[in-house]
Amino acid sequence: MRLAYLGTPAAAVVPLRALVAAGHDVALVVSRADARRGRGSVTSPSPVKAAAQALGLPVTERVADLVELDPVPELGVVVAFGRLIRPPVLAVVPMVNLHFSLLPRWRGAAPVERAILAGDEVTGVCVMAVEEGLDTGGVHRRIEVVIGPDETAEELRGRLVEAGTAALVDALGGGLGPAVRQEGEPTYAAKLTPDELRLDWDGSVVAVHRAVRVGGAWTTVGGRRLKVHRTAVPPTGAVDGVVVPAGDGSVELLEVQPEGRGRMTAGAWARGAHVAPGTRLDP
Repeated sequence: MRLAYLGTPAAAVVPLRALVAAGHDVALVVSRADARRGRGSVTSPSPVKAAAQALGLPVTERVADLVELDPVPELGVVVAFGRLIRPPVLAVVPMVNLHFSLLPRWRGAAPVERAILAGDEVTGVCVMAVEEGLDTGGVHRRIEVVIGPDETAEELRGRLVEAGTAALVDALGGGLGPAVRQEGEPTYAAKLTPDELRLDWDGSVVAVHRAVRVGGAWTTVGGRRLKVHRTAVPPTGAVDGVVVPAGDGSVELLEVQPEGRGRMTAGAWARGAHVAPGTRLDP
């Protein structure tokens, strides 16, 4: 099938490679503009752009370029693109989107993170038709995935990408068939703000652990920011863990990152910062 592919982050690289390996003709890849990524001021391409170039595929930043292809693609495939597709383009190139939730739950930009933060036990991935609305299209394929109790957003996203890629390749190989209309009350997955990821030590230990699993959680100690990368609930008694109190119990810090420093075990941080056992964080 003659395809267009629209994606940006690393999560969108695996489906692109799989579609090429399955023999599809990817006529054009659309990705975000080069940007400063990581430390330093050097601009670099998005992971999808870099992968497309390595595969010898043409790349553009302009979605409108799709309608100028001759012949136009039979279908566009969207994976974590980060931009809405305008109706004039959809009128020429129909599209499907690989969305990492069981729609209509968690429409929007951060479905994986929101599922973990809300305590969902099951999530999934949908191959869905792209419409003008935000993730409102009918669903062609739906795969359920159980969320592990300690699974991070990065780990869960990796499993969803794997399941979604298989579903996408199967759908395009065997025919999409009719889309099934979404049923139920939608919920929305807005991007998380830094304030949402500030750990609330008066809240439950489960809520603290969920926020850490999402990624980007932080607190303060002595007025200085401390990123928290890994925790255990209930505490495991890890050799280099640090147990701290929360609203309804204790949380074991396993890996942290002090302000201006690299990641380290919580024990190494506590010894260096002279943090006494049982110290309450973010008072």
